[in-house]
Amino acid sequence: MSRLKNKVAVVTGASKGIGAGIAKSLAAEGAAVVVNYASSKEGADRVVAEIVGKGGKAVAVQGDVSKASDVRRLFAETQKTFGTLDVLVNNAGVYQFAELGEITEEQFHRQFNTNVLGLILATQEAVKRFGAGGGSIINIGSTASTVTPATTAVYTATKGAVDAVTHVLAKELGPKKIRVNSINPGMVETEGVHAAGVIGSDFHKQIEAQTPLGRIAQPEDIAPIAVFLASPDSGWLTGETLLASGGLR
Repeated sequence: MSRLKNKVAVVTGASKGIGAGIAKSLAAEGAAVVVNYASSKEGADRVVAEIVGKGGKAVAVQGDVSKASDVRRLFAETQKTFGTLDVLVNNAGVYQFAELGEITEEQFHRQFNTNVLGLILATQEAVKRFGAGGGSIINIGSTASTVTPATTAVYTATKGAVDAVTHVLAKELGPKKIRVNSINPGMVETEGVHAAGVIGSDFHKQIEAQTPLGRIAQPEDIAPIAVFLASPDSGWLTGETLLASGGLR
């Protein structure tokens, strides 16, 4: 398959989980991929090694998307290595759930700085580098913005902001042939979800019980949707939030 032959993609937060799955799937379709990571160099290097081992092109570039200087360096490295840019996947994100009385300023700013400011900073730099043919920006939102689970006030607020930014920028960037869409997954089984102790919990069981397809997602359930949004197959889609939740809503 080569729907993305000669395309260049940046995937933020791609050292594990959904981001790693997307990076590998984009590469399998022919894209050269920049695997961004904040702290997990080992994980990013594993993703790159897997892509290269299958004949693809990829490099790992460190950068905290909540820091403007890191984001500028990430995209400068992308241009230096591959010369151009066609696709940005704004996947980097953090979450911390807490009841209202337990929410702290630190929790608030950490989640908004990565999930919302980071998305905006990365998009600013990507737009400078897309060519005359435009580009595709794929934001990773969450069904949290519509399902609104208890104890997720801050996280859900960030993902509501992602929905809003997606719609605004689709209108703003459309004249430049830049499409902006969002994939909003339900719960996905990732390293982070395991580390948080969610798998096997009552919350996990509740989500599965409410999901028509009867399970939570795997990264490979989300990655093909990103490939579609990155490819010409979705050329008439912009400003969309695609619920990738097994029917949970």
